[in-house]
Amino acid sequence: MTGTNLPDTADTLAIDLDRRVFDMVSSTASAVDASAPTRFVYHEKSGVLWGEYIGDTVSVGRFCGVRRDARIDVNFVHRGHDDNTTTGAATSVISRDTDGSLLLTEEFRTPDGQLHVSVCREVTV
Repeated sequence: MTGTNLPDTADTLAIDLDRRVFDMVSSTASAVDASAPTRFVYHEKSGVLWGEYIGDTVSVGRFCGVRRDARIDVNFVHRGHDDNTTTGAATSVISRDTDGSLLLTEEFRTPDGQLHVSVCREVTV
């Protein structure tokens, strides 16, 4: 399972992720196209999360999982613009940036087993 290197968030964020939107701003797995980053739409009810994502490298993606305090654990599947399908698991920690916006710092493994980190920032749409 990923997430072993992520720090625990000291203060539990009492926020609801339902209908919140996040854009990927960085990733160690691939370059992020700032003009068309991968966009994630979250849904949450009683600690259960699900959602979808599309963007620069992904033509369609879905995730589902659970949230415990500031930690999110999900499984995902997506099809890239190259028509390859990827499945996996990821662990994110919710935090706030200096400007107050929500950040999701995620650890995940690529199919070759390498551990990667991505950061997504909440956007207003």
